[in-house]
Amino acid sequence: MSTQAPAISRDEATRGFLFALSAYLMWGFLPFYMKAVAHIPAAEVIAHRIIWSIPIAAVLLWWLGRTADIKTALRSPRTLALGALTASLITINWGVYVWAIGNDRALETALGYYINPLLSVFLGAVVLGEKLTRAQMLAIGLAALAVGLLTWESGGLPWVSIVLALSWGFYAMFKKTLPIGPAQGFFLEVLILGIPALCYIVYLQSSGVGHFFSAEMTDVWLLLGCGLVTAVPLILFANGAKLLRLSTIGIMQYIAPTMIFVIAIFIFREPFSSERAVAFALIWVALAIYTWSMYSERTKNS
Repeated sequence: MSTQAPAISRDEATRGFLFALSAYLMWGFLPFYMKAVAHIPAAEVIAHRIIWSIPIAAVLLWWLGRTADIKTALRSPRTLALGALTASLITINWGVYVWAIGNDRALETALGYYINPLLSVFLGAVVLGEKLTRAQMLAIGLAALAVGLLTWESGGLPWVSIVLALSWGFYAMFKKTLPIGPAQGFFLEVLILGIPALCYIVYLQSSGVGHFFSAEMTDVWLLLGCGLVTAVPLILFANGAKLLRLSTIGIMQYIAPTMIFVIAIFIFREPFSSERAVAFALIWVALAIYTWSMYSERTKNS
């Protein structure tokens, strides 16, 4: 006898789809924004992403009437410890992403987010003891082959892709253990990061190397906007994920890396060798196998 998830109405599913689609489109276009701030050190951009996300997340929680959840979380050492862990992981992810886009390595970020679902399955098997199907093992093997090919082509591991996939994979895994909702969890994370981020910004400004109180008003507005481009898609995604089937989210998660891939090649004009073409082809085959296995399992268990 299989347990069924609570039924979701067509209207709720449509709203969930629009929320998630908006989030993935925003993430897909995000490289353009990161290119615009590429002249600013990545650490400073991350600090502003954190600081300006706090008021946006706070207003959302106030509007939802969920501020009491944060008061409870702040009194729980376990929740604070988990929040600090997920905050650290998302900071690593943001930092590597911002640096990579600014240093003409957007293709590697696309690869990282492509292999992320496969890595999540692998982590589930290694860390949580989940059983892998043959199709999943084949998909993971093809992804490993692609990484090996890129390692041979570049003379070193594609560390940007690996760090992005690992940091996001572990972030998603530990995020599930936070005993509060996704919006509350995001606010807790940026709140924890807020003090060191603010201290770092004050240090930069007092040293005369910060870009916020700059003569270039463009930089000021771009840094202020970091909060919007960070918080809004995450909040939209969190609300969309609650209203959609996991299989639907599984397919939609390829939207952003595909957009980044196209932008990297045709707009940023990053080099795309034959070895990279083969590696990405292997990844796409692996993802097709993984997606097919996911649907097959769902059909079998329904």
